Amino acid sequence: MPREIFKALFFPFAICLISFIWGEIFSFSAAFYLGFFVLLTHCFIQAWYTIHFLSNLQKDDLIGKKRGVGIWRDIYDQLEKKSKIWRQAVLQSEVQYNQFIQGIQASPNGLIMLDEVDHIEWCNNICRDHFRLDPFKDVGQPVTFLLRNPQFISYMQTRDFTRPLHLDYMGEQGSLMLMLQVFPYGENRKLLLSQDITILKKNESMRQDFVANVSHELRTPLTVVSGFLETLRDLKISKLDQKRYVDLMFAQTSRMMTLVEELLILTRLDSSPLTSKTTKVHIEDLFEKLILDAKSLSQDKHVIEAHRLINMDILGAESEIFSAFSNLIVNAIRYTPEGGAITFEWKADREGGAVFSVKDSGIGIAQDDIPRITERFYRVDRSRSRDTGGTGLGLAIVKHVASRHNASLKIESELSIGSTFSIHFPKDRLVEAD
Repeated sequence: MPREIFKALFFPFAICLISFIWGEIFSFSAAFYLGFFVLLTHCFIQAWYTIHFLSNLQKDDLIGKKRGVGIWRDIYDQLEKKSKIWRQAVLQSEVQYNQFIQGIQASPNGLIMLDEVDHIEWCNNICRDHFRLDPFKDVGQPVTFLLRNPQFISYMQTRDFTRPLHLDYMGEQGSLMLMLQVFPYGENRKLLLSQDITILKKNESMRQDFVANVSHELRTPLTVVSGFLETLRDLKISKLDQKRYVDLMFAQTSRMMTLVEELLILTRLDSSPLTSKTTKVHIEDLFEKLILDAKSLSQDKHVIEAHRLINMDILGAESEIFSAFSNLIVNAIRYTPEGGAITFEWKADREGGAVFSVKDSGIGIAQDDIPRITERFYRVDRSRSRDTGGTGLGLAIVKHVASRHNASLKIESELSIGSTFSIHFPKDRLVEAD
C-alpha cells in the first residue's frame, strides 16, 4: 500500500518541487504558470487514462492490457489477475452446468421444472416421448394446458403430491404407461418427475397371468386325480374299473410331471447366460435321435421325412438344441391329422447361416394367433392341446433356446394347409462337421 501511495503522489509533488525551484531562480509568476500548465497536462493525461480504463471495463477487455505508467500499470495488473480468476470461475461453472444438464438429459426419466403458477421453466428431452412437449417452444406455458389429462389436472389442483400418479395411454402412440410425482422445492416451485413403467406393468401382468395359468393347469389334473381317489375309497368297483381309473390317474400325474419339468427348464433358461461357443453339437447324431423319436410318437400315422442338406454343426448346448428341435417336431405330429406329411430339414440360409425347419400339413394357425403363439400357456385350441398332451410351454422353450444361441424363430402358417417353424442360426454359431 505505501508503494502505491508513493506512485500516486510522486508526480504532483515533483511538479510542486520543480515550480518552487524555478521560482527561486527566476520568478514566482513564471513558476506559477509553468506549474499550472504542467499540472493541467497531468490532469488531462489522467483523465485520458480514466476514460480508456472505463471503456475497457465496459468491454470486459482487461486481460493483456498494459497501458499507462505508474499507478495505472499497477491497476491494470491487479485487475487482470482478478479478471483471470473470475473468468476461470465462470468457465468452471459453465462446465459444471453443462455436465449437470447432460446428466439430466441422459436420464431415462422425464423432468419438468415448474414455477409458482405451474408454468414450465425447463424440461428435458425425454419429455418429448412422455408428453409430446417441446423443450424450447413450450417454456412458459401452463403445464395443465399442455397435458390435458383429467387425472393429471385433478392431481395438480388438489395439491396432494404425497403419492405418485399413474397415467395410461401416454406418448406419441398412446402406448406408454407413466408414473408421475411432483416434488415441491424452493419458493413455491415444483419438480415434476415421470417414469416409463410400461415394461414393469407388462411384466407384472405376465407374472399374474403365469401364476393363474399354472394354477389352472395344475388344478385340472389334481381335480381328476382327487375324484378318482374318492371313488376308489368310497365305492366298491370291479378290478377292471380300478385299473382304468389308475391308468387315468397315471396319465394326469404324468401330465403334471411334464408341466413341472418344462417349468423348471424355462426357469433355468431364464436365469442362465448365453450358451458358450466352445461346445460342438453334432447335427448328424441329433438327427438320428429326432427321427427315432418322431417315428415312435407318430406310430406310422404320418409320412415323416428328414433332410440334412449341409455338413455343418452348431456351437452351443446340445440338450437345449435337442429340446427345441424335438418340441417343433412333436408339435407338428400332434397337430397333423393321420396321413399328413411332416418334413424337417437342416439347410443353409441366404445370410450365410443355417436354418432348422419343420414343415407339416396340419391344421395350421390363424394369422392373429401367430404373434402370441410363443407366449407361455398360450393355446390356439385349448381342448385340442389337452387331448394331445400339450402343456402350452413348448414353443416358449423353443424361443428361449433360440435366443440363447443368438438365433431367431420364424413362423409361417395358413389354416387348413399347414405350418412351417424355422430356427435361423447366425454364421458365428456354425462350424464344419467332422
